Amino acid sequence: MVSTTYEARRGRIETYFDRTAVQAWARLTSAAPVGSIRATVRAGRDRMRSTLLDWLPADLHGMRLLDAGCGTGALAVEAARRGADVLAIDLSPTLVALARERLPADLGPGRVEFHSGDMLAAALGRFDYVVGMDSMIHYQREDVIRALGELAQRTEHAMFFTFAPGNPLLSAMLAVGRLFPRGERAPFVEPVAEATLRRLIGNSPALAGWTAARTQRIRSGFYQSQALELQRA
Repeated sequence: MVSTTYEARRGRIETYFDRTAVQAWARLTSAAPVGSIRATVRAGRDRMRSTLLDWLPADLHGMRLLDAGCGTGALAVEAARRGADVLAIDLSPTLVALARERLPADLGPGRVEFHSGDMLAAALGRFDYVVGMDSMIHYQREDVIRALGELAQRTEHAMFFTFAPGNPLLSAMLAVGRLFPRGERAPFVEPVAEATLRRLIGNSPALAGWTAARTQRIRSGFYQSQALELQRA
């Protein structure tokens, strides 16, 4: 069951990405020139996307994939080109509309279906794989575990998601970032230590039968994120 803290944070995230930062986000996820700080974020996101795609099977024919927090659709497109049937969902209708505009005509053997809404909606159905790139970093750790537990009930093979690694450097960077002009517009990030996250996953009844496997941390200037794989045992 979705918690009140999840719902409140979900509303703030939707407002941020759908209204406050949509132009900046559209530029960041394009090939347009950006400033030095945003360039490091773009490079970090590109590396993280490549990592998550590397973890997926090279051949996704016949597989259904959930891109949870799809943004402008870059990961969804690459998965479709491997043959996946991708359901790409994001809280921001504006970003989803942009993703549809950017969708290339040639996806090869796969397909992408875009939706705006909650990644946890049961009506989305079942999936072979779930990927959540930088979509859960804004939620409290308890809500992340609850979300993973709900997704696990509808996932056959593996879930790949990212979290903000809890460490003094990242905490300092987040604090400094909020001192800049318009710093209040930055989306709230909830750092968590990897050991804590693994312990919470191991103690969650909803994730019984799932194992934390590969992990990869990406550092690129103001971008710090860590990927974690959950495999069905």
